Amino acid sequence: MAKAVMGAVTLAAKRPPGGRISVECRHSSQTGKRAVVTEETKSIQRCILELQTEHRDLDEVVNTLSNRIDVDQLLLRRMKKRKLQLKDQIARLKSQLIPDLDA
Repeated sequence: MAKAVMGAVTLAAKRPPGGRISVECRHSSQTGKRAVVTEETKSIQRCILELQTEHRDLDEVVNTLSNRIDVDQLLLRRMKKRKLQLKDQIARLKSQLIPDLDA
């Protein structure tokens, strides 16, 4: 597993045996100046784009495999589960982009 820290975001790339590289974005929230928030926002947006790309690619593969008769159902189920995990990660990151309003 390779890790890279970019600003407030940690990217972890994993390559399962015989599989594609999957990218995981972990964001650590920080408080600071406006310039830091702008950089933080950019890094979150980069992660969202990477995760959306992986989700879209996985969606195409799942749709293609779903139409085949001789597909490994366990593999298909794992891919669908990964798609849901990606969707959840994307939603969490998008919610971090919404500014907090003081009541």
